[in-house]
Amino acid sequence: MKTTALFLLLVCALGRLHGVENTGGEFPVIVQLNSRDTGFKQYLADVEAARQRIANLERTGEPPAVIAEALTVYAYTPLAGDDLLGLAARCTIPYAGLVTLNRIARQGALDTGTPLLLPSAPGLFIPENPASDLEQLMVSSRINHEGIGIIISRNGSKERFRFIPGADFSPTERIFFFHTGFRYPLRNYRLTGSFGLRVNPVTGILRNHNGLDLAAPTGTEVYAVRDGVVTEIGEDAVYGNYIVVQHGEGWVSLYGHLSKIDTALRRRVESGTLIGRVGSTGQSTGPHLHFELRQNGKAQDPGKYLFKQGM
Repeated sequence: MKTTALFLLLVCALGRLHGVENTGGEFPVIVQLNSRDTGFKQYLADVEAARQRIANLERTGEPPAVIAEALTVYAYTPLAGDDLLGLAARCTIPYAGLVTLNRIARQGALDTGTPLLLPSAPGLFIPENPASDLEQLMVSSRINHEGIGIIISRNGSKERFRFIPGADFSPTERIFFFHTGFRYPLRNYRLTGSFGLRVNPVTGILRNHNGLDLAAPTGTEVYAVRDGVVTEIGEDAVYGNYIVVQHGEGWVSLYGHLSKIDTALRRRVESGTLIGRVGSTGQSTGPHLHFELRQNGKAQDPGKYLFKQGM
């Protein structure tokens, strides 16, 4: 089996390129995840040794960089029927390490034609240049100098990471990876209306407010909060110009008072896709986005499901 040539370059925590380079060519290859495969046997031994060193860091006084210096990356091409969680269990390594090293944005089927990188030490690999919502979330929730800088070169390109030995996903990151979280629909806003009972600012009547009001200048970009399909576009006396996106698992999101709609009916959108612009159409006292989340037809408090302003 031919494996893509890869190498690992360790650098200091500040990211300067004066570390120790491993230019031995291809990483060790694991053909099968069983005891008859010598590569897999060595990998399991390396993982156990790394676990012991991480557990003993406080007792020995060793710096975390020692774990990174001993890090070995193996390559394994998934077979039909392999899934990420099962593979992580067989490798005795948390799935977060596999996810972040391989830059997998969401839980799903593995590509059986592409080698998967297996780190010999548990931990998180935080990319210098985040691409997905999950990576943006990881970067925003951790201080910049946390971890040991490394570079992984694959397919002719180099990727910088901060490796944090022994770290795992936070509950929020875990939820986001398994498709149950939502990003904010605006990058910058001011919360002017919360979910729940309130006096309607236009009618003066006490009633339930089924979403959030996010104030922003007219024309501010509005983004889809998760992957989905545009199932409704319309104009309403209360919502003004509005969009409804269906996300699966009974979830839908609604975006109201728009000044412009930048999508089309039945169009598939990804998390972060531009779909409209903030306005003041319908029953509104000024430019803002009225945003709702509903599951199985019932309005939910978006504040419990939205992650990180500015994502």
